[in-house]
Amino acid sequence: MALAEARVRRYKWDVKYEFKSPDCYKKLAITVNGKTPGPAIMAQQGDTVVVEVTNNLVTENLAIHWHGIRQVGSPWSDGTEGVTQCPILPGETFTYRFVVDRAGLYGSIRVSLPDGVAEPFPYDYDKSIILTDWYHNSTHEQAAGLSSIPFSWIGEPQSVLIHGKGKFDCSKLAPPSSDPSACNATNPECSPYVLTVVPGKTYRLRISSMAILSALSFQIEGHNMTIVEADGHYVEPIVVQNLFIYSGETYSVLIQIDQEASRNYWITTNIVGRNATATTPPGLAVLNYYPNHPKRVPPMNPPAGPIWNDVAPRVAQSLAIKSHQGYIHTPPPKSDRVIVFLNTQNKINGYNHWSVNNVSLSLPHTPYLIALKENLHHVFDQHPLPDQLPGFADYDIYRVANNTNATSSDAIYRLKFNTTVDIILQNANSMTPNNSETHPWHLHGHDFWVLGYGTGKFDPDNDPKKYNLANPIMKNTVPVHPYGWTALRFIADNPGVWLFHCHIESHFYMGMGVVFEEGVDKVGKLPSEIMGCGETKGFNRP
Repeated sequence: MALAEARVRRYKWDVKYEFKSPDCYKKLAITVNGKTPGPAIMAQQGDTVVVEVTNNLVTENLAIHWHGIRQVGSPWSDGTEGVTQCPILPGETFTYRFVVDRAGLYGSIRVSLPDGVAEPFPYDYDKSIILTDWYHNSTHEQAAGLSSIPFSWIGEPQSVLIHGKGKFDCSKLAPPSSDPSACNATNPECSPYVLTVVPGKTYRLRISSMAILSALSFQIEGHNMTIVEADGHYVEPIVVQNLFIYSGETYSVLIQIDQEASRNYWITTNIVGRNATATTPPGLAVLNYYPNHPKRVPPMNPPAGPIWNDVAPRVAQSLAIKSHQGYIHTPPPKSDRVIVFLNTQNKINGYNHWSVNNVSLSLPHTPYLIALKENLHHVFDQHPLPDQLPGFADYDIYRVANNTNATSSDAIYRLKFNTTVDIILQNANSMTPNNSETHPWHLHGHDFWVLGYGTGKFDPDNDPKKYNLANPIMKNTVPVHPYGWTALRFIADNPGVWLFHCHIESHFYMGMGVVFEEGVDKVGKLPSEIMGCGETKGFNRP
């Protein structure tokens, strides 16, 4: 059979601010081609995607990360400012070009299988749902609070949006705005998202979380869901009533449209892991059984979500997700290097930070990829970072640590090309007594095997004996649960410089990340478009 020729899919994205009211409250939102959420990219495995991005934000720099795309052979298209490129300046256009080498859902990029290749599960229709938490404060206000003394936390979101639509209670505006359009509950922009379905059919829902803080639970009234795919990899099917999903994750679930057909049903999403019960109402959408009217309100109250601080079912879901029997990628049996990353919260010079092994990441002005390729050794700290915190064996994860020796650094981890690396993410107490948060960690440029989760302190002698090497799922984003650890394995086989960070936006802003370099000598000639900042001003310009 001749393989269909790979195509080039071309898109033009215009990024700018517009007034939007996704939860009835009017505020400035970043839009792509006038939309939020932005447009979907549809491609087939093996295609080349070309996106011409114009930054019309006027006063802000821009870079776009293509979450879950490994960027094999195109590390300069990863879209991480300070790591792989200089930012796109206001008014400038930058072209991202990359190959989508695997089927799956990556944020808003849906990649289908090659012609003639079947999936391991049948379904009739395919829909995508994006979940987000939504704040009325701008990111500038949030960032100013995070980097202030006294520290000002961003708080819980005002709304949770299901596919760009939510409902904020306008009466909560204090004091009431003199502008009647500031919050309008009858604005059609914030009418609930409606998913119309045909009775008797099976639907695949591709659910992705683009939350900046919240861990979410997703459920559909009266319907079980079967998890069949996670981060682009097939899962041994699991039936659940609600799906726990962390920032940066994607899942596919199957639902049977087999309930009483004379009514509609609620789709709900609730915040878990943080106490938002008093502040943030659940996200609501409608599963519309055709031919009922899409605006017909379901007759029952929406189902209550899980208890926000009940960690056990969240850990149980993490443990239950295994690779589909026919699609197991077996991990290497052992690793060449083990790096233990202790997640801590610290104060540095009076400012609040998140840190890894007491080091808080600060990105340099000259992107690492260019600095390493052009041998600009002086633009970031060349000292190697430790593979575990000195004194980790005695570190008490259950109490607020002193952490007086925390530092801020732009040093990186150099990985030997093609070696197998184990990462142990170890959670601990934050600076608040009896508090340990859920952190979803995302690796750029790779998928990793999830070898195990545990509660308490990682035991380097005994816990590796319990690793799942038989059928571990591969992912690019994974949670580390409160007072727990998560073990990952990946092969450093993608030449480039790759960020590994907590996907909670404010935690990453506060330094919760590391940078890996591997095989940078094998990276091809860097395009001049990624230059122009730091010490690359004027580089490669004709």
